[in-house]
Formats: sequence, structure tokens, C-alpha cells
Amino acid sequence: MRIQWLPLIFALIANVLCDYYIYTKLAKTFTARWVKSSHCILSALLLIYVIVAVALPRRSIDNNGLVAIMWMLYSYFTFYVPKYIAIIIYWIGKIPLLLKKTKSKVPAIIASIVGAFVFISMWWGALVTRYDYEIKEVTLEYDNLPAGFDGYRITQLSDLHLGSYAGDTAYVSRLVDAINRLGSDAVFFTGDLVNRQTDEAEPFTGILSRLHARDGVYSVLGNHDYGDYRSWKTPDEKARNLQYMGEIQAGMGWKLMNNCDTCIKIGSDSITIIGVENWGEPPFSQYGKLSVAHPDLNDDNFKILLSHNPRHWRGEVLPLSNIDLMLAGHTHAMQIELDIFGLRLSPSAWVYPEWGGIYKEGRQMLYVNIGIGEVAMPMRIGATPEITVITLKKTGNCE
Repeated sequence: MRIQWLPLIFALIANVLCDYYIYTKLAKTFTARWVKSSHCILSALLLIYVIVAVALPRRSIDNNGLVAIMWMLYSYFTFYVPKYIAIIIYWIGKIPLLLKKTKSKVPAIIASIVGAFVFISMWWGALVTRYDYEIKEVTLEYDNLPAGFDGYRITQLSDLHLGSYAGDTAYVSRLVDAINRLGSDAVFFTGDLVNRQTDEAEPFTGILSRLHARDGVYSVLGNHDYGDYRSWKTPDEKARNLQYMGEIQAGMGWKLMNNCDTCIKIGSDSITIIGVENWGEPPFSQYGKLSVAHPDLNDDNFKILLSHNPRHWRGEVLPLSNIDLMLAGHTHAMQIELDIFGLRLSPSAWVYPEWGGIYKEGRQMLYVNIGIGEVAMPMRIGATPEITVITLKKTGNCE
């Protein structure tokens, strides 16, 4: 949660101007002084509130304090995002009236309704949708899939961000129970177990150790798992944090794939599982080493790559390898997604060419899981937490 001070100052100025604009409209509409006074008092309190929130330390504060700041900032935004949207809607409706030189209260009424809807949607996303996980079933067909793996079921889980739950284990326990009931052959976790440091996972290790599959639980690290989002007293302290991440995952019975590979066998058939560390984007370090994890990237083996960042697919996987399937997370769909008659829309599409679901180039495929947890904003508006069940089928054997 880094603060960019210049954009923040501009945002605060914009919010003050927004409140002033609303005040002028209230002054023209209502004669009662209490209406205008109440608006001014609320605006001043919100300004003080957000200044306190952003002034609190972040990189040295404990996790519970960080979660509290996260909720403070989000509650602030739930007042101003609806205001801006309402103003935009108001002027969209107002301009035709100005051109016709007529007056109507309809634009103001519609803008108020839309603003109220946005406010309710933001709190619904924070209190309901963020816990309303969805199990997505996907079938992928390959002509080179070994016959023994026809019908093989994989559960993909990503971006738990355990620190966001502030030690509340109930939801994660429900997730584990739901995954175990699926009875998949393997479970793959594609990174971001925590938000800032490994000890955020401590209350959850007993629960996550219950996660099981016939062929095991495999995992990779995400950008949040390295401790890059907080200050450390010494490099050794940061290194111990990362070492502890490996120890915790081993203690849970997970196989952490740090730039390495392994085989899963069924009879005489096998598939190769490749795991890389986080393929970082600036300003973060580049930890992923695909050629180290699996030196012969174009061999005849059926290969599944676990890599946290979907940009890795176009960055290295497509140009350098014949890897059949890459599983990624990271995007969260920016925790906002709209499904309009089957058309999926998310602001994440402005940043990531592949942000959620299945993508294909030739016979190579990428699946991006939009994750379970949250960072920065404790909400999911439409971007329902995702558990993915992928069934591998040999070409011609799909039912």
C-alpha cells in the first residue's frame, strides 16, 4: 500500500471541489440551513478522516493495523465514487435540457438513484460478494495429452492474501472444505498466500494443511510473498521471512515449486509440472527463471506451468516454449467485473491482455484465475472469488 502523494493531493482537492459543487446545488434546492450545514460538516469530517488514514504508517505497522487502514480508505471512497458518478450522470442528462433551454428535475433524480445504487453496490461487494466464492468448471482438450490423464481433474486456487482476513479463519475453512469435496486429482496454488509477510499465514496453517488431493498440493510464490511491501530492519530479516514462507508451506504439506519441475505419473504415462518464482514487473525483482525450472522447454512432454503473473505467458512462455498449459493469478480482475449478457468487462483489461479465464494461442493455453482474496480495497464488485476446476481431455474424448 504505497502512497503516491501528488495524485493523493490532486484527489483531495478534487473531492473538496466536488463537495463544494454539491453544496451549491443544495443551496439552490433547499432553503433549510440544516441541509447545507450537515453537508459541510460531513465533508469536513470525511476530509479529516482520510488525512488521518493516509498519515498512519504502513510499511512498519502490524497486519491488523494495515487491515484497519484498508477499511478506512475504502469507506472513504464509498462516499466519493458515488458522488462523482452521480455528477457525471447528472450532466449527461442536463446537457440536452440546456440545448433545448428547458428545465427538469429528472436528471437530478436519476443521478441520485444511480449514486445510491453505486454506494450500495460498493458495500455489497465488501460485505457479501467477497465471501461468495464461485466454483468454475473448465474442460481443456489436447491431442498430445497422455491417455492415462484423460479426464484428469485439477483444482486451481490463487491469491488468498490471508492477511486481509486479520486472523479470521472461518471463510478459509469453508474454502478448504469446498475444495476437498471436489475430489480433484491435484491442487495447484498460483501465488500470493499473504499480503506483506509470512506470519500472516500462521492462523491458517492448520486449516490449509487439511487441503488434499490424490497427487498432492503444488504451489508457487506471488509478488506479495517476498516481503517487498514492507520495510525490514536488515536484509537478513527479509531473507528469514522468505525462508519462513517455504517452511510454512512445507509444514502444510504443500510442494513449493521454486524454479523447478516434477512429474506426475499414472501407470506408464506422465505429465510435467513446472513451477517458477514470481515473474516480476518493475519496480519489483524478477525472480522467475523458466529455463532453470525446465531446461528443455520444447521437449515432447505434456507440460503445465504454474506462474503467478499472466504477463509471463506472452513474455517468455509463447516465444520460448511449447508449454501446453500455464496457470496464473495476480490480476484479481482488479476486484471489479461486470457480466453483461455473457460479455465480461473489467478495468483489469486496461492493464493485462489476459486478465481472467481461458486464453489460447495455437494449441497453447493460459488460464487466469481471478483469485480469492483482496488487496488495497476489501471488496469484490462482481469479481466473485474463484475456485477453478480444470478437466483435461484427450482430443476426441470430450463427452
